[in-house]
Amino acid sequence: MAKSGIFSAIILALTFSSVSLAENSAKPMEPQTAAGSEPTIAPYLREDAPVFMLTAAQFREKFNTTYPHMALAEYQSIKTLEVKSPLTRAASRINSTLYSSVALDKNKRTIRSLQLTYIPALPTEEKAEKPETLAKVEKYNRATLTNYIAAFINLLEPTLTAEKSQHKAIELLEKGKGTPFYQQTEGTLRFVIADHNEKGITFAIEPIKLSLSDK
Repeated sequence: MAKSGIFSAIILALTFSSVSLAENSAKPMEPQTAAGSEPTIAPYLREDAPVFMLTAAQFREKFNTTYPHMALAEYQSIKTLEVKSPLTRAASRINSTLYSSVALDKNKRTIRSLQLTYIPALPTEEKAEKPETLAKVEKYNRATLTNYIAAFINLLEPTLTAEKSQHKAIELLEKGKGTPFYQQTEGTLRFVIADHNEKGITFAIEPIKLSLSDK
């Protein structure tokens, strides 16, 4: 994938993190940036936002053991100018259209938000594909996204079977289709879909704190 595509994927993931971790957010908000600077990291993060008791390396090891046929590459740190931010970022490329990223607590290095970002492949001038071929590729890429979402859900919510996790992934993508911010809770987890149409789709899974009334 071209460098511009990789940069776009990371930008989308970073922007989405700012939204999904926001307190009482009804719709995504663009992070404040200066010309030529990097995106602001989760400027609306709640100070008491919980974390998964896993580092990126621990999650990857657990995921790769459970799903060896879908193995994740090592999460690589993403540099940022936000020195005072409570978060740090890391990303792992799955294929030319799909990436996983994590928002980590800077001190403990544990995961606050786990994400998958899908960036549709851009047509190239060198090779004009037939519409039916492009449709097949898009269908395959969407299926891959769905399978990874289901795997992430199943790994972090083991009370859901693999079949139910697959159904949940399909449901989330369907209900979040065309919407810049859709969220749903399941037990102690929050699932979020940000669908920016041709610019891509981001899925996030995050822990939430239950109130007394939820217990």
